[in-house]
Amino acid sequence: MALCASDTVAARLDEIQFELGEGPQWVATKTGTVVLLPDVSSASHEQWPIFAASVGQLNVGAIFSFPIRMGAATVGAATLYRDTPGGLDQDHQSSALAIASAIASTAVQRAMTFATDDVPESVAVPALRREVHQATGMILVQLDTTATIAYSRLQAYAFAQGRTVLSVARDVVTRTLAFDNLPL
Repeated sequence: MALCASDTVAARLDEIQFELGEGPQWVATKTGTVVLLPDVSSASHEQWPIFAASVGQLNVGAIFSFPIRMGAATVGAATLYRDTPGGLDQDHQSSALAIASAIASTAVQRAMTFATDDVPESVAVPALRREVHQATGMILVQLDTTATIAYSRLQAYAFAQGRTVLSVARDVVTRTLAFDNLPL
């Protein structure tokens, strides 16, 4: 769940990774290690090929994901980007790690607050994806399947239609789209 984004490109970068379940922030979160891609266009993207194809549509030259830790637990990732290729020197990497560490407690508190309160969507606070979870549950019932398969169908439909998962989820939640009426 993104708590904030600096601009629409950063928000879309997060959204793509959320939708696909792959990308540098997932690796940083799962492994607790820093992921540096100083040149997105020339990097090997064997770990996340679909993300690589999707990020090519954005004005992103480099991506850097830093784990956000509370003690020994990694609770998320802070992902930075730049529009031109280029690395981060050691001072900038140290600063980014220090910032990621400093925001951990506040990030967890905000995530817990946002999970229970209505928060207006903006670039600063991207959609918190409740509708995605609601739509997954509705698809689960419509197709009499598991949550994993329901979410996969939501992702696949969005990808095939060239739409975001969130926009398709909104159609499901507002009942303008029903998965039990779609051809297999």
